[in-house]
This record gives sequence, structure tokens and C-alpha cells, in this order.
Amino acid sequence: MAQEDLFTFNPFKPQESHKMKLIREEIETVEFLVESKNGKKSMYIEGVFLQGNIKNRNGRMYPMETLRKEVGRYNENHVQAGRALGELGHPDGPTVNLDRVSHKIVSLRESGSNFVGKAKILNTPMGKIASSLIEEGVKLGVSSRGIGSLKMTREGVNIVGDDFMLATAADIVADPSAPDAFVEGIMEGKDWVWDGGILRERYAEKTYKQINTLVDQSALEEKKLSLFNDFLNNL
Repeated sequence: MAQEDLFTFNPFKPQESHKMKLIREEIETVEFLVESKNGKKSMYIEGVFLQGNIKNRNGRMYPMETLRKEVGRYNENHVQAGRALGELGHPDGPTVNLDRVSHKIVSLRESGSNFVGKAKILNTPMGKIASSLIEEGVKLGVSSRGIGSLKMTREGVNIVGDDFMLATAADIVADPSAPDAFVEGIMEGKDWVWDGGILRERYAEKTYKQINTLVDQSALEEKKLSLFNDFLNNL
């Protein structure tokens, strides 16, 4: 039987219970800038954080109206309030963990079918790691993170529902190996269910058990790929 954890998540309170998925989209083509103000240097990330009206490499499409509505809420409640934060790495749920915060998103604006963002690297432990990686020439990207329902079209495209909610417009990530990232980041195999203003989290325990029972390395790698493909087909 699936295990459930309960915690609150505040942006909206949908009127009815329905399943939603943790959704992340990675974009690698961002720029890292250094700006000086009053003799103090700050590092920034700038580029496309969100893309609308196009099928992405994960087979999903975000209608512009859905993104426009959610970005408006996110800008008002988070960016303008100075609390639009992001993490270094792949968090395991739709909340921002303050001990892993590496940057603050300072702007997010519509540009054609994209939303271009800018984020300041913070002087936090994770921010210092991100800065060091950038200075050493490590290729990093950004990954939006949110929850929402998905509806498959006849053409095989998963349309993100208008219940989509951003946890953050951008986490800082490296380009992962997909099967390993899936196994290490099994959080995307969970269902997130609204129930009375509470977001319920269901773990994919069956997948964990299948992986943990494998000892032979070749069998493990084969199973990782198989589970990853099954996961993608169920999104």
C-alpha cells in the first residue's frame, strides 16, 4: 500500500481533489553574468526560464494562457515580495528548502512565447557552490519546478493543465543522465493530490523495492532504464 505524507502548500486551494504531478523542465541555454554596483560584484543567471505553446523534449506543452496566469501570480506573490527563491540541484518536492537556496529570482517577464528570467546568486552555502562551479566553467542550466495535472492528446503530447502552480521558476541544475536522475530523483513518480487545501504526497514504493532487490550491476542498469521508460510513459 502506498505511503502518504501530508504537508501544506499555499498558492491555491482548488475546489476539488485531483491528482497532479511534480513537473520539471530543464533549459540549458542560460547566461551567467557578473554585475558591479557600488564596487560590489554580484553574479546573475539570465535567460529563458519557461516556454509556452511548444512541445518540449519531455513531450509536454504549456499553453501560454496557463503560464501567463501562473507567472502573474508568481511575480506578485514571490518576485515582487523578494521571496522567489530557487535551489541548487533537484529537490524532492514542490516546496523550497531554505537550507538549499542558492539564488533569488529578481525578474520574470513575457517575451514572445517564452518567459525570460533573471536570478541573483546569493551568498549562501549553496550559492557559493554554484558560484564556484560557474567560475570553473562547469556547464549549468535551470529547471522550472511546479505541480499540475497532465492530459494526453491524440498526438501524444501531454498538455499541462490550468491548475499548474510554480514552486520556483528556476532551480540551478547540471545536465543529468536521464535514467540515473530518475532513480535518484524518484520524486517525479509521486502523485500529488489536493484534498481540503492539503497536498498529499504518494511515494512510488514499488519502484524503490524493485531497484533495491537488484544486486547484479548489469541487471540494475537495465532495470533503471526500464523503470525510467515506464515512468515516462505514465506521465
